[in-house]
Amino acid sequence: MSYPSGRVSRVETRTAPDIPVRAWLPGFLALAAIWGTSFLFIKVGVRELPPLWLTFARVAAGAVTLLVILALTRDRLPRDGRLWAHLIVVAALGVTMPFTFFGYGEQRVSSVLAGIWNAATPLVALPLAVLVFRTESFTRRRAAGIAIGFAGVLVVLGVWRGVGGTELTGQLLCFAAAMCYAVAIPYQKKFVAGRTGSGVSIAAAQLLVALAQLAVVAPLIAGAPPRPAALSADVVLCVLALGALGTGLAFVLNFRVIRMAGASTSASVTYLMPVVATVVGVSVLGEHVRWHQPVGALIVLAGVAISQGVLSRRKSATSADPVTAREVMATRSSA
Repeated sequence: MSYPSGRVSRVETRTAPDIPVRAWLPGFLALAAIWGTSFLFIKVGVRELPPLWLTFARVAAGAVTLLVILALTRDRLPRDGRLWAHLIVVAALGVTMPFTFFGYGEQRVSSVLAGIWNAATPLVALPLAVLVFRTESFTRRRAAGIAIGFAGVLVVLGVWRGVGGTELTGQLLCFAAAMCYAVAIPYQKKFVAGRTGSGVSIAAAQLLVALAQLAVVAPLIAGAPPRPAALSADVVLCVLALGALGTGLAFVLNFRVIRMAGASTSASVTYLMPVVATVVGVSVLGEHVRWHQPVGALIVLAGVAISQGVLSRRKSATSADPVTAREVMATRSSA
């Protein structure tokens, strides 16, 4: 999906060049760092926490963070009953399921691969938006970008080496997480975007609904939660970072970047996330990367860039598929 411009909480995004790059670039780079390292935090968290309980803990931390922001800004949760009904679907597809799939996936594959698979989300989201939700139009450029992107997926998998075993299962789980995001994005665009309420309030409501879902599902599937006292300090810190930083602070930073540089600039953080995930996975966790994985990731990102019309958008300020900045924020806050 492409996000050229939009409005968040009745605040228009600015795309004019009067705001210098140095004003928003630090926040943009901080976003890439926070979201890119989230896969490292997941990898550490699943060492001691079942993936479902890790998801529960990070969603709880994120919800508390956003509720504090709401209180400080004197904002409030949405009061639209239909919006809350749609958020049941968005929370399941945009939070509960993908967070959990990534957790189970990273029990089998590296955090580097998880970060690469996350970058493939737009390749699946676009066909769904065109064929199922009918919120986008299809063009030859987009078809070419999708074809190139999926060629990159095959390179990431290393299909010539043969696929199978636990690594394939882990990669399929990470791809399933990307699929969930891909369905949640056009669904949110069609049924949630444009409704009353600020981006922070909608994201907070989404996390609260996801927390209620997890409170029911986690005990049934994963059993009783581990005792907090039994968790190491590393795992506790990773859970807090996933929730408070990845959903709280990052949300505020994203709002600032959108307001100062535009939603398309904010959305381009997608291209840096796999790079950050690879660097921290290799340098901090000592993970090994096969040559075809970063090469495939570059091909995937090239396909995403072509399908989104990144190059043509640099030449023209007008895009054929506008998306509100509120959608970017609400989706990214839970990604």
